[in-house]
Amino acid sequence: MKPNILLITADQMRWDCLGCTGNPVIRTPFLDSLARKGIMFTNAFSPNPICVPARATIMTGNYPAVCTGERTNSGSIKPHQPLLTEILKKAGYETYATGKLHFLPYSPPDKPRLVHGFQHVDLHESGRILACYDPEGKKRGLEDYFDYLAETGWSGYSRAHGAGNNDVRPCPSPLPAEHYVDAWVARCAMRRIEEHQKQFPDRPFFLWMSSPKPHPPYDPPRPYDSLYDPRSLPPPSGSPELLKDRYILIDAIRYTHALTSLSPQAWQVIRSYYYGCISFLDAMVGRLLKYLEKSGILKDTFILFTADHGDLLGDFGSAFKANHLNGSVRIPFLVCGPGVPEGRISPALVGLQDILPTLAALAESNIGQKVHGSNLWPVFQNPEIKLREVFYSSTASRFGFSAMVTDGIWKYIYSEPNGTEELYHQPEDIKEVDNLAGKAKFAAQLKYWREKLKEYAREFSDDDIFDGNQLRKKEISREEIRRLPVSGMGWRWY
Repeated sequence: MKPNILLITADQMRWDCLGCTGNPVIRTPFLDSLARKGIMFTNAFSPNPICVPARATIMTGNYPAVCTGERTNSGSIKPHQPLLTEILKKAGYETYATGKLHFLPYSPPDKPRLVHGFQHVDLHESGRILACYDPEGKKRGLEDYFDYLAETGWSGYSRAHGAGNNDVRPCPSPLPAEHYVDAWVARCAMRRIEEHQKQFPDRPFFLWMSSPKPHPPYDPPRPYDSLYDPRSLPPPSGSPELLKDRYILIDAIRYTHALTSLSPQAWQVIRSYYYGCISFLDAMVGRLLKYLEKSGILKDTFILFTADHGDLLGDFGSAFKANHLNGSVRIPFLVCGPGVPEGRISPALVGLQDILPTLAALAESNIGQKVHGSNLWPVFQNPEIKLREVFYSSTASRFGFSAMVTDGIWKYIYSEPNGTEELYHQPEDIKEVDNLAGKAKFAAQLKYWREKLKEYAREFSDDDIFDGNQLRKKEISREEIRRLPVSGMGWRWY
């Protein structure tokens, strides 16, 4: 029988928040064990560091410009795109998903959910579906996690701390750890696997266990809120003063989300709660791994752990994603299981678009069309293989688009607002404190990478970032963004 497939994703998890990636403080023993038992990629990136487009890429193997036509946190997968679920079902897999899918549009109560081919789903969208159709949280059948909380007597308490989906202010969850969302996601995963073994013993499973954490609110359950002494954590990188020659969205968020009111000490507490969310997720991954081992199927299960994007988490006085600094665009990427050699590290440039072709190859299933992603199996066998010369990523906000190219050594970012250019030498400046774009001695590198970005944008059909042969540019006053109203916190009571 073909191997089972377990895809585990975190939401908004930085690449450097694992012990195996060199973080000296964070406790992630179970995720670190995946790295030891398989291969860890040190140059993994999101093709679009926002939730919806990143997940569309996971499902299709294509960049958002092709699979949805959108670069912001919106867009539906277009007809005739390949779907990971359909490819694996064709190969004999039963398909399951637990947790956050974030497939748009959300369906009203009387319509089937949009799940893009998953046969069995336990859904939690962090209240987004309730916000559309049931803001008072009185209906059932919209989001399974909220139904579960109602059944256990904890209805309304997941947000009783008052923090919103995009509010960085730290607060412990009012819920007991056993009812916290990641505990529920893991239990659903184990229940689905148990059901699968009983109902389909001769068929492999594909399970996407999709955690909605550590995406804000940063609200780990007790005692994970006190697991880290905030004074012991590494502080954020850079300072707000360095944002004057970077993508304007990063600076604007400081005002739209009232981040300018936070002290250095507040950022340390925020980071400690973020770390607490990750350690709780790690514990739930550990619970699932132990269950698989006890069930006798761990050895027959291919496991891939990654994230849709990262979080600046106070770097340069800002937060969140949707930009191409490392805190936002770099992601963890760990693989282990049948056929994957143990204890390897690869510098190959990889991304979320590579998941579909890699799993299709494992399942011996034909995709049926060309996709942007690449099959990673040759790299599993030889980590030094150069999968691609350059990794390309693009995103957009109300201020305009931003795009990136990197070869793992140099990184170039172009942003439409004010035609901003950024150039970083990664080996010497992994924290990206020194933007070299304005320095005369790097003019040749700047020109080279600008042309590379144009080349790869065209290759991946990102055509509308051009104005003729030049990259689009529009003027936006940096003084005006300081007067933007506070908005977008996602405050909800349920």
